[in-house]
Amino acid sequence: MFVEERAARSGRLVGADLVVGFAIIRCMLFKRVALAMILTVLTIEHAPAQAIPAKDDGFVVAALSLTPSAWDKESNFQKLASYARQAAARGAQVIVAPEGYLEGYVGNEHRTPGLTREKYAREAAEPLDGEMLRRVSALADELDVYLMLGFAEKRAGQVFNTAVMFAPDGSVALHYAKSHTMNDEPFNTKGDAFPVARTPFGTWGTLICFDRQVPEAARILAVKGADTLFVPAWGGYGEMNDQMMRVRAYENGVNVAFVHPKRALLIDASGTILARSQGDGDQIVMGRMRVDPKRKHSMLKYRRPALYRELTQDAVTAP
Repeated sequence: MFVEERAARSGRLVGADLVVGFAIIRCMLFKRVALAMILTVLTIEHAPAQAIPAKDDGFVVAALSLTPSAWDKESNFQKLASYARQAAARGAQVIVAPEGYLEGYVGNEHRTPGLTREKYAREAAEPLDGEMLRRVSALADELDVYLMLGFAEKRAGQVFNTAVMFAPDGSVALHYAKSHTMNDEPFNTKGDAFPVARTPFGTWGTLICFDRQVPEAARILAVKGADTLFVPAWGGYGEMNDQMMRVRAYENGVNVAFVHPKRALLIDASGTILARSQGDGDQIVMGRMRVDPKRKHSMLKYRRPALYRELTQDAVTAP
């Protein structure tokens, strides 16, 4: 009996010790979890702000291949709003209209023979902060999209062939004035800067129509970090232009969205056409663009800029 009673008492002591031990372990685990949660909160509150990386799944672009009416800004805006709403309903996150879309690209001497500076500035041009562009800004805000269009911009007593990209909150994300022409826009002042915009979807730049035919224009945007180029245009299009746009994409390692009233192309950084317009008539061309780290600026690392000083000379004597 004595041995059995002592064994039983010993068993009760061991059981009690186990209960106490488990309680201590639970307490320690609770303290560790609580400490980890506190450290996490402190880290979040005091961590430095980080740049938003480009989203891995890319972004959906809608190229609006639309033909506007000459001089009829109200009609052109209504068409833009209608097609932009359709594109947004289909999932577009970035929407782009052609060069000179708002006023119908009337500033070209071949399109509008006999045009005068006074008429152009008075009836075609709009200030960036004017009523018409505020309506475009509000449309971007309403649809929660990036929205770009071309227009004749009245600024500091001059007129520029401009492309503006409004952000989803209606603010200006990108503002560019065409820098190259065939001297066929007599009343447009040429731009002299190549801005880029950093967005959650990557870094963006823009060219307007003839800018694309000068290789240095696309290259400087790529060197400045642009991984997608938007190219609203009006002039030439066709097979030669399709190939040129593919080459611009490939040689710079950038996505290209070419948007013309009669042609639209979405091209990735390998030069592959992702989507293109079909037939004639107004239409929406949509595709998903991604910033592929293997393709992005893939050729730029092989450049030797020190050899290219002659490119900056005003004139190079041909052999």
